Amino acid sequence: MSDPSFLDRVRNSLDGLHPAERRLAVFLLNFPGELAAYTGQELAALANVSAPTVSRFVKRIGYANYEEARRHVRTARKTGAALYMVASSEDGPDKMLQTHLQQAEANIGQTFLTLPASEIEALAAAVLAARRVWIIGFRSSHALASYLHWQIYQVCPQATLIPSGGHTMAEHVAAIGPGDCAIVIGMARRPKSLPPLIEALKQRGAQIAYVSDEGEERRTDLGWHMQCATLAPGPLYSHVSAMLLMQVLATRILQLSGQDGRRHLSVIEELHRDLDEL
Repeated sequence: MSDPSFLDRVRNSLDGLHPAERRLAVFLLNFPGELAAYTGQELAALANVSAPTVSRFVKRIGYANYEEARRHVRTARKTGAALYMVASSEDGPDKMLQTHLQQAEANIGQTFLTLPASEIEALAAAVLAARRVWIIGFRSSHALASYLHWQIYQVCPQATLIPSGGHTMAEHVAAIGPGDCAIVIGMARRPKSLPPLIEALKQRGAQIAYVSDEGEERRTDLGWHMQCATLAPGPLYSHVSAMLLMQVLATRILQLSGQDGRRHLSVIEELHRDLDEL
């Protein structure tokens, strides 16, 4: 059985706490990440309690000292849980917007500084040459996968977005084989099933492109591993650089599709007219 999480320890202690300790506990249930960001004295000031109260509290919930509790919270923050990223003090709207814009610009620069155009070119060519293309994403990555599929389907009708409703991943993976290309988008927080899924795709003989955040260890056993910077000044990850990568990749696929792609696009436009869709 795994050790209780920091939040579980705090919740389980509520009934037996003194008033000042309870005030600190309520503060930490709302802003648990602040324990990782501040010293004990600074946290006491934020929660409006004394420094000795902080020291007594961390021992009461099972830690040897403040530093041990701090390490536990820092480990929890690495999972990407939004609650651990929420700060007790926030910038005004103008400052917040400027900070987000600056970070988004920095993320885009970092991402494409380490991502050669030749990799995007090679992946675009592999997509067009593949027997079937499988685009995979879970949680926040599903939105990115859906966007990429929507864009390239116009010239790449062999592309499929998975998972789809009512199907297990095993049913999808069983249909994948040599000659296929799988684009796996795995931004944090990734489900635990993602690593075994990638291994299953390798065993099926598919070419694999893995798109992840910068926190994922680079994989050299795959055809491509494209890492996107996702730092953000708030509790949520920034996916600006990942979305731009999807757009650039889709654009290059459309361009490389050549005459066949343009012919398919023409058929689509004629059908839009005939069906009076747009």
